[in-house]
Amino acid sequence: MHSDLFQRITETRARVAVIGLGYVGLPLLKSFWEAGFPVIGLDVDPRKIERLRLGESYLEYFEDGWVGEMARSDRFEATDDFDALARADAILIAVPTPLGAHREPELGHVERTVDAIRERLRPGQLVALESTTYPGTTRELVWPRLADAGFVLGREVFLAYSPEREDPGNTSHAHRAIPKLVGGVEVEDESAGSSGALAEALYGAVFERVHRVSSAEVAEAAKILENVYRAVNIGLVNEMKVLLTELGVDVWEVIEAAKTKPFGFQAFYPGPGLGGHCIPIDPFYLAWKAREVDISAHFIELAGEINRGMPSYVVQRTTTALNHHKKAVNGSRVLVIGLSYKPNVGDLRESPSLEIIDELRNLGAEVTYHDPHIPRAWPTRDHDLTLESVPLTAERLAASDCVVVATHHDACDWQFVADHAPLVVDTRAVMKSISSPRAAVFPA
Repeated sequence: MHSDLFQRITETRARVAVIGLGYVGLPLLKSFWEAGFPVIGLDVDPRKIERLRLGESYLEYFEDGWVGEMARSDRFEATDDFDALARADAILIAVPTPLGAHREPELGHVERTVDAIRERLRPGQLVALESTTYPGTTRELVWPRLADAGFVLGREVFLAYSPEREDPGNTSHAHRAIPKLVGGVEVEDESAGSSGALAEALYGAVFERVHRVSSAEVAEAAKILENVYRAVNIGLVNEMKVLLTELGVDVWEVIEAAKTKPFGFQAFYPGPGLGGHCIPIDPFYLAWKAREVDISAHFIELAGEINRGMPSYVVQRTTTALNHHKKAVNGSRVLVIGLSYKPNVGDLRESPSLEIIDELRNLGAEVTYHDPHIPRAWPTRDHDLTLESVPLTAERLAASDCVVVATHHDACDWQFVADHAPLVVDTRAVMKSISSPRAAVFPA
């Protein structure tokens, strides 16, 4: 079975199913289809399936053209029926792994997906988990559930972990050019075949470079390390921002000065808080796992505490800025520019803007928002703003008591904002390049 599946992969005849067609799964599906594989896109959201069947993209940075081309081909199937998995040779899991109420791993999506796979599992299939999680998940959670199907690991079915490395909206790195990590859940009898080798062959047919590691645990830990590294360094510069602001020193100029050192320093930048599907969530998976072995992950917890506090810091600075203009936050008209968590994408996941708006509202402010990428704020697990984006007009800017710059979209005319707003609380340093702004600028 190993050799037959390997041959199907090398001849691009292996049918690849991707479960979870969001910011990770849809690009993955596209890459395998472009490489010549027959693909199955599976998602529990029937609206996504309908859009794909119509050849339409529901991700703003994915053009309809390639989706239409894929939909018209005979190598593509979009479905919400898990029975389609019986026709797949490789099954890739790209479902969400959020945090629970107490910042513990919430793996319900993975568990339900694996259970659905188990019911349809057949000999000769490779299953690979892509969702970010703690070291040990693939071996300790995924495999025991699949094992109930009665097949032998490494001989009849194969299991691996290959973490996603998506950065929504980033056009600097082509999806297939980003190196792919793979690690198999192996068996002692190597003659029975290798899950890692099959995963390496599968991803190697699509990605320009595959880095195979010795185990799924190594691949899981590598993904966590990538995001811990970013979270800790962003936490550091956010703490520096708070400190240096109190000292009257421009943190942005400090970072630019430090960047001139050609070694030993990498620039990270402060902001109103962390958002997206990785940095605000993934490090806590490792911190939770550390408690199993009676270790406290100090750096992770401290960085998380600092980063989680940044939306409140922005609200505090907004309150202070209004006070400087003899206004109370209660009753003030506040316009927040940028609802998405990062520039130039329409992605609300874990966006600090949601927390900023809710806190300002709780203080009595009348809050509106402008975001060219998010015309309407849809409900999230923790926030339901029931707001729509307002036009960025001279009249609206002038009528606002304060404008909070939360996300620095390229589509926003910052000179226009500076020329018409009376007060700007700037979390992204966009006003530093503006000449002679009419607005009073308050860094945050």
